[in-house]
Amino acid sequence: MNKINPLLILVLALGVFGIITTEMGIVGVLPQVTQKFNISTSQAGWLVSIFALVVAISGPFLTLLASGMNRKFILLTAVLLFAISNIVYAFTTRFDVMLAFRIIPAIFHPAFFSVALVTAASLVSPEKSGQAVTKVFAGITVGFAFGVPLTSYLAEKVSLEAAFLFGAVVSVVAFVGIWAWLPSMPVQAKLSYGAQLGILRKPALWLNIAAVTSIFAAMFSVYSYFAEYLGQVTHMNGSWISMMLMVFGVIMILGNFLFGSFLQKSVLRTTVLFPVVYIAAYLLIYYAGGYFIPMIAMILLWGIVHSGGLIVSQSWLMTEAQAAPEFGNSLFVSFTNLGITIGASVGGWFIGQLGIHQLMWSGIGFALLAFLLIAVKIKRYSTKAVVKEQGAATP
Repeated sequence: MNKINPLLILVLALGVFGIITTEMGIVGVLPQVTQKFNISTSQAGWLVSIFALVVAISGPFLTLLASGMNRKFILLTAVLLFAISNIVYAFTTRFDVMLAFRIIPAIFHPAFFSVALVTAASLVSPEKSGQAVTKVFAGITVGFAFGVPLTSYLAEKVSLEAAFLFGAVVSVVAFVGIWAWLPSMPVQAKLSYGAQLGILRKPALWLNIAAVTSIFAAMFSVYSYFAEYLGQVTHMNGSWISMMLMVFGVIMILGNFLFGSFLQKSVLRTTVLFPVVYIAAYLLIYYAGGYFIPMIAMILLWGIVHSGGLIVSQSWLMTEAQAAPEFGNSLFVSFTNLGITIGASVGGWFIGQLGIHQLMWSGIGFALLAFLLIAVKIKRYSTKAVVKEQGAATP
């Protein structure tokens, strides 16, 4: 095995961080975007949902097509497009242009994730591959913990343009690191399209996919309007909202480890209970929303539970996709983003029709649907056949 720069794994994680910051950083700056383009909150919400919708549609297909391409080329193309898109966000004066440049990088989002994870594993010895993948995957949590709130902070304290240029700089640094340190990585052999697509014939997989989609709809029907909710219901100013976004992200790191330990004990029990816990959390947030100090406590709870949705969903879906793990991960990326699209759209409808304080009922409805789908899966199929009590899932 050729010696690699030890910083390369961190550069791949930085690329993931940049992608998450670009995708979800928009959540923290929606108030500024609505002001800049003179649009409604529900219209601005399309910047969240259109990105996720494109990822949902393109994910599996582009991952299959990219499975035969040089991995270095895929990674460089993806981060370059994310850098260019952030520059466009910073300087465009037209909402339709910004919306279009949410679509372009979203097409390459799933391929970057899948390829980055596989690349990280291949760059180290087999016994260290899990650790390398974990480091790259950590870019997601760190993106939520620091990328999203820092974007919000820059928009509030400096300018909206500075917030988007931060995302561009991150992607440029990742581009330079990948270009300089990653060797050319043409694919020597790959699993056939037929073998990968074969897992789609499993009805149990589709029940898992439906449950995962519902979980993410429950998560992002509310989280997509995090800044708006705290501003309008809790009456926090921009500085407090930025701080709460950072608190939310940091506490997600704790939640990731917490739910990981739960999954190591029982994938089934953790998955069943997760929607119930989310319903309870949303009810508490609903009643605490108008009170400043209690809402801060609820944000801590919310961040812990929210982080669980990532690892619980991936673990549940992969119990039925172990025969083609890379394609299974692309399905996870695709359908979780479909859940984000559905959730953000329905959340926007709740705001427009019922007012932003009623937003929690959208999340509660989707969480209840997820619970029912999980229950149907367990009842319909033998638990022993479909759930292997494994540790926290690795991509």
